[in-house]
Amino acid sequence: MTTALITGSTAGIGAAFARRLAAQGHNLVLVARDTKRLGEQATELHDRHGIEAEVLAADLSTEEGIAAVEQRLGDRTHPVDLLVNNAGFGNKGRYLEVSMADELTMLKVHIEAVLRLTSAAGESMRSRGRGGVINVASVAAFVPRGTYGASKAWVVQFTQGAARDLAGSGVRLMALCPGFVRTEFHQRAGMGTDNIPGWMWLDADKLVAAALADLARGRTVSVPDPRYKALMGVVKLTPRGLLGGVSSRTGRKYGPQ
Repeated sequence: MTTALITGSTAGIGAAFARRLAAQGHNLVLVARDTKRLGEQATELHDRHGIEAEVLAADLSTEEGIAAVEQRLGDRTHPVDLLVNNAGFGNKGRYLEVSMADELTMLKVHIEAVLRLTSAAGESMRSRGRGGVINVASVAAFVPRGTYGASKAWVVQFTQGAARDLAGSGVRLMALCPGFVRTEFHQRAGMGTDNIPGWMWLDADKLVAAALADLARGRTVSVPDPRYKALMGVVKLTPRGLLGGVSSRTGRKYGPQ
């Protein structure tokens, strides 16, 4: 049986990955900050699907948390075959309204943790000649919109570059770029969602199914919904100067309240 390690596993997209992978018979390493929720999740998935679910409580905004997950990914006696770098969060407020400490914490989780965990997994996977990494980004990566979008743009660029460098090694890397998904993300950030149109919301379980299919196809970037694929097509054709203004107005309309 193969093993998947999922960060931010107890809610939202991470929990959807855990459910689907467990249903497919994969053993899991569940990573999040909340020990109680991790234990409950592991018990439920084990009882329902008969898989082994290991828990690792780690805060990826800290050096200790990242190092603990790096160590687990480097364990050659209990190898991880699929890494899902899902942990992340949003800050409420525009640039200069968010504290520098909160901005740097976001970069620690969205960039440093993703770099280090992908590298730890990639080394082990390359030595075995197989494995996969899914780095959860966002469609916000494709528009100029604050630190969150900039950090997710880094995830996309890094993942595509690393995928090229590891081509032929048996290790697949993919950046997953969803739109709005009904999770705890907005609630935790104190963001209102009543102003977001219903058609823009995605189902986490369907999103994960599409993402895993795209990874199997060898794609390095996945925008797993026709609606957002169409929107991103428009974005690619829009001049950057105009796009910045549209992005700012859209952010005020559909962003944090």
